[in-house]
Amino acid sequence: MVLNRVPFWFLRHGETDWNAEGRSQGRTDIPLNAVGIAQAERAAAAMPGRDIVRIIASPLGRALRTAEIVNAKLGLPLSTDDDLMEVSFGIEEGTPMGDWYDDWIDGNFTPEGAETFAGLRERAVAAINRATAEPGLALVVAHGALFRALRQALGHKPNVRTPNALPILCSPPEDGDMWSVEPHLLD
Repeated sequence: MVLNRVPFWFLRHGETDWNAEGRSQGRTDIPLNAVGIAQAERAAAAMPGRDIVRIIASPLGRALRTAEIVNAKLGLPLSTDDDLMEVSFGIEEGTPMGDWYDDWIDGNFTPEGAETFAGLRERAVAAINRATAEPGLALVVAHGALFRALRQALGHKPNVRTPNALPILCSPPEDGDMWSVEPHLLD
């Protein structure tokens, strides 16, 4: 599946306690912690004037709450898409991130009860294509592993950690397959 060649903003949710502890969250619905709320508020302050016309978020609480905090500044249509939910890590949810993670991204290992990385990439691309099907810039608020899969679809090395609540503008190339993935540093 190929991405629509339409730019979009991506924002990973703010920090949770499990992020701070280095634990695999997956579909476990861990709320934002105080740092995560502050990160979302900081991102919200940076988003006005970016020509965003709608926000689409994962329905998991940490992403949806981040989107709501941003939207308090933007006042835009806000919807959710189940395909933006974080990957299911199966039996690894709640455990420290381990050596299995690299093998999972490479397609050499999938934890019991988990989604494959390729399956996550396909689902993530489908969600972005829906988010960018209508005119105007979309802001997608979702998760770290999901953005790793998107990085691969954008022509980049996937196994790069995405900081919490850092706005990233993803723009299609004029030619070739590698998209621009431009973080916008916050003051």
